[in-house]
Amino acid sequence: MLAFTDTATALSTDTAFQLREMLLADLRNGRWRPGERLPAERQMMEAFKVGRSTVRRALTQMKGMGLITQAVGSGTYVAPDALARLPQPAFPARPAPGTATSPAELMEARIAFEPALVDMVIRNANGADFATMDHCLRNAENAAGFEQFEHWDGALHRSLAEATHNSIVLTVFNLMSEERERAEWGQLKRQSLTPERRLAYQQEHRALVDALRQRDAALARKAIHAHLQHVQRNLFDPGSIE
Repeated sequence: MLAFTDTATALSTDTAFQLREMLLADLRNGRWRPGERLPAERQMMEAFKVGRSTVRRALTQMKGMGLITQAVGSGTYVAPDALARLPQPAFPARPAPGTATSPAELMEARIAFEPALVDMVIRNANGADFATMDHCLRNAENAAGFEQFEHWDGALHRSLAEATHNSIVLTVFNLMSEERERAEWGQLKRQSLTPERRLAYQQEHRALVDALRQRDAALARKAIHAHLQHVQRNLFDPGSIE
């Protein structure tokens, strides 16, 4: 039978493992690139609602895997060769071999799934979550080209899932993100994204985050549903005038 201190250590280790897996998922999904600085320990503590020791255990494990580097007084950075060192997910959420998800199916799933997150975001989001959303908004608006915009567009939607602080939500979102990264989706998005539509998406993103910050669930659900339907129309009827 474990003593009290042993039990506490076991629980802490398990929490650190879960945090590490979430950080690894962020690396796989391109939220952080090689050489990019990770959030400070305190930001991670607030975002994931864990203690400093849990954050340090997770980072120590990642450093031992060669995925990050740390510099005193500077911070924690993604290692230059981190992507080549990334292990396979501990609990991969992938479709069965030989199956494929069409962009149309993905959009239908997103329209059903993402508006349903609004209540959890409003209930659980903290200051660090909204800071992440604002960071994604600014980077999307300042993006130099399609690839950068698409990256920060995806990062914003991921930040909404993260703001629920629900591991099941993140698992489902990771699966949809994997489908979103497929070539067919990227080709459709590139073909449909005009400067006017990009500006409209940015405005819709701002409106959504403002509604969430105001804790206005009805307005936020309306904003995200309208945005996703707008994307859907543009993807599958790229010649439409809006």
